[in-house]
Amino acid sequence: MPLIPEEPQIHESAQGPRATPASGRTAPTPRPVPGPRPVAPPRPGRPGPLRPAPPVQRTPHDVAVAKPAVPGPAAPATSAPTPVPASVSAAPQIQLIPASAAGALDAAEEAVDLLLDSGRAPGEVLVITTGEQHPWATHELSFGEAAYWAQHDAGDDVFYADATAASRAAARPVVVVAVNGGSAAAVAEGLPLAHTRAGALLIVCGDPQQINSVLGAGV
Repeated sequence: MPLIPEEPQIHESAQGPRATPASGRTAPTPRPVPGPRPVAPPRPGRPGPLRPAPPVQRTPHDVAVAKPAVPGPAAPATSAPTPVPASVSAAPQIQLIPASAAGALDAAEEAVDLLLDSGRAPGEVLVITTGEQHPWATHELSFGEAAYWAQHDAGDDVFYADATAASRAAARPVVVVAVNGGSAAAVAEGLPLAHTRAGALLIVCGDPQQINSVLGAGV
């Protein structure tokens, strides 16, 4: 008779995971279980986690007796800073925009637009004309002087005034002057007045030679 080889016996302990469970679906591959994460090294320039030091047991002989503090000499009092008088405050910066008498008003309008675009509030700007009044001032004055100056006192918009009325206007951070004509006396009085009304910046649009001659003598 031919010999039938014996079938190898497989013990249950040696069997691995089944590829196909009883339900017919493939069993998911078991994922490795992450172990404890190592402690991350401290960043440069930053100290690592501090471990509390073990408590030290002291004997009664180790306890030092606190001595009463001896008062030392009192520290000298520092003197308060001396306030700076208002008369020595910084003068406003002056910017000159060359323009003819006919184009000075347009140059002043462009300067105002740039100021507003850069973040200046409309109530911080005062515009003074030495010749013909600005159209806004002419329109507002048609409703009367009281309504015109009420808008000035409100201080929430750009205010336009000629050189003769500028003496009544209050100071503002920025003053723009349009030397758009007018008499020599009006220019000679208007430019120094505008300089005193400007808190931080004075912009003058006009003939550079005429402006330098007036401001050089009046400031």
